[in-house]
Amino acid sequence: MAGPCVLQDRDEALLIARTVRDVAARLGLPAVFKASFDKANRTSGRGFRGPGLAAGLAILREVRETVGLPLVTDVHLPEQAEPAAHLCDILQIPAFLCRQTDLVLAAARAAAIVNVKKGQFLSPWDTRNIVEKIRAASPAKVMLTERGASFGYGNLVVDMRSFPVMKGWADAVVFDATHSLQLPGGAGDKTGGQREFIPHLARAAMATGCVDGLFLEVHPEPARSPSDAENILPLDRLEGLLTELKAIRLALPRQ
Repeated sequence: MAGPCVLQDRDEALLIARTVRDVAARLGLPAVFKASFDKANRTSGRGFRGPGLAAGLAILREVRETVGLPLVTDVHLPEQAEPAAHLCDILQIPAFLCRQTDLVLAAARAAAIVNVKKGQFLSPWDTRNIVEKIRAASPAKVMLTERGASFGYGNLVVDMRSFPVMKGWADAVVFDATHSLQLPGGAGDKTGGQREFIPHLARAAMATGCVDGLFLEVHPEPARSPSDAENILPLDRLEGLLTELKAIRLALPRQ
């Protein structure tokens, strides 16, 4: 799953989606285009949030129809789940909202697949309750995504035990290699990041043998992104990273 943190404009979304599609095709990998129509979890009230539900879904629809990739997007409110699920293949629950029961259940009832970002405040063992909550309400498949845990103030750490633990009850386990390198609030009125460590954490996660998918925010010019600029992977580095990770996965014993 790869794409920009937040939708900025149509042309940029199409450019990124085409690149993701073509890289995945060359490597023989399935791909899903990821983008948010709204980034509600802003450090500052001045932070850019995106085009909103209607305009954002219009851009995503064009990506689907023009580029042909399946889609995943975040929902922040229960009422967003139904319209987003009409277009998107996967609905994603943001990490800060992973215990919001009404939101989680709305997504589960609307979508065939729900990707829940594990909150920075949760242990991997706590995610079992989220999965059970969803399965009690719908037949939706449940993906759990590791995106780092709070490690003091303004820092995250990835516990590699998370992957085999969550594999015990999730339909699929995903590693978010870009959000895991955020420095929350680390730039004063916005989040900082350490993108230089993306390959290191991604290789380590893949080597656990328990990662079914990767989540990567990518952008042709990360400095221009109004959200998560410091931890986004430059688009031109996507193919090289995925080539390495595929080689690691193929070298592991079959699970």
